[in-house]
Amino acid sequence: QVQLVESGGGSVQAGGSLRLSCATSGYPFYNNRVAWFRQAPGKEREGVAHIYTGDVSAYYADSVKGRFTISQDNAKKTLYLQMNSLKPEDTAMYYCAARGPSYSGSPLNPTYYSYWGQGTQVTVSS
Repeated sequence: QVQLVESGGGSVQAGGSLRLSCATSGYPFYNNRVAWFRQAPGKEREGVAHIYTGDVSAYYADSVKGRFTISQDNAKKTLYLQMNSLKPEDTAMYYCAARGPSYSGSPLNPTYYSYWGQGTQVTVSS
């Protein structure tokens, strides 16, 4: 049974930093694609960043490029998202997602992923 558990969310002021973690269990972490998404109230879930754990190739949404860094620890089967220079518009529920054995389309599309965590709230005040 695959489980994804996010942690590390919280409330910070604009310009601050947070580090999110996503601990996986029961999931073939290595040589797979995992991602971070976020969803603000009244908005669609949007892809923030994804990474292929086999070669550590990463992709970022334009809105977070240069501020957020996605990384992994293969030994711990854990995904991270370092968020710096946070802005009020980064306020959202952040979700970890993992690709399943059957997938198609863009890795920035939520439908690409089969497994999801419960989310962790990030609130940035101005």
